[in-house]
Amino acid sequence: MKIEKNSAVSIHFGVAEVDGNALDSTENGSPLQYIQGSQYLVPGLEKELEGKEVGYKFDVKLEAEDAYGPFQEELVQEVPRSLFEGVDEIEVGMAFQAETEQGPRTVEVTAVTEDSVSIDANHPLAGMALQFVGEVVAIRPATAEEIAHGHIHSAESHTCCGGDSSKHAEGESCCGGAGHEEKKEEKAEGCCDSCH
Repeated sequence: MKIEKNSAVSIHFGVAEVDGNALDSTENGSPLQYIQGSQYLVPGLEKELEGKEVGYKFDVKLEAEDAYGPFQEELVQEVPRSLFEGVDEIEVGMAFQAETEQGPRTVEVTAVTEDSVSIDANHPLAGMALQFVGEVVAIRPATAEEIAHGHIHSAESHTCCGGDSSKHAEGESCCGGAGHEEKKEEKAEGCCDSCH
């Protein structure tokens, strides 16, 4: 079977900066599972895997545009601290779920003052060229329910960096998103309603 739209695919992979600095890997865990065409993987990797079969080994360098996109200055904003109502302690590195015009988005706190909070809605790997190395380990047709939900339904499915895909915003790509499994993500009432 070849990877095509709506295939349920499992891959083992490692991702690194092009200078060799390792960022994430499934080496000591379960493979990453995704549905081809669901925009779960970064675009360049999904394109690389289209039409491939179990056993295919990939080693692909992706520029930022084909990975997590360019760093967008407009996604860095300073917002009133009052938007974080109900959150007692706000610290640099904390992640929050923000409702935006494009739907839910994860934002990271980059600075805190008495009156304001600086947030960054860029993916942690935005603006970076990345090297993905790995192997396709399984392919099957996705079920209708999986296609409708956009992700694999399996008790053993560790869909994102060895963790829980509920940690990420709806539609947020993941594959090599180093560091976000360590972030404490909270939902602040009314937080960043104007962010986009």
